[in-house]
Amino acid sequence: MSSASFSERPSDDLALDQIGPALSRLRRRAPASSKDLSRNLVLNVIADAPGEMTVGGLAAEMGVAQPVASRTVAACIADGLLRRTASQSDGRRTVLELTEHGEAERNRFAAEQRKAFEEITVTWSPEERIQFARLLARYGADATSWSRKQRADRD
Repeated sequence: MSSASFSERPSDDLALDQIGPALSRLRRRAPASSKDLSRNLVLNVIADAPGEMTVGGLAAEMGVAQPVASRTVAACIADGLLRRTASQSDGRRTVLELTEHGEAERNRFAAEQRKAFEEITVTWSPEERIQFARLLARYGADATSWSRKQRADRD
């Protein structure tokens, strides 16, 4: 297949080749400031964690260095979105939790994203919207599992 020119490849291959650029455009077109995007990412990672989340775990999930995660966490704590608490399984560890304000902010951002999705897909049928939403949510869940397995295999 590599010897075929780009225009001669089957349309399925063309569609699959556009996944990376499309996901990148989704991130760039989110209706929020970069501060909101970072905060929303942190809040979602912590809320979606299967257990307790530390700053180190957050850095690993976000794919950033620990000092970057620490600065973002510090800003979220200063804004009242997160709090540090003692781990229930190991009191020597500090874990991160969403505050009520953090949960409200997460919900606000999700509502903004839904509104943008509905505006962007206004010409889509209801079935297309639901199918895309379900597949995108499935992709996100599977990507998280895949990423965790990749990290575990490296460690």
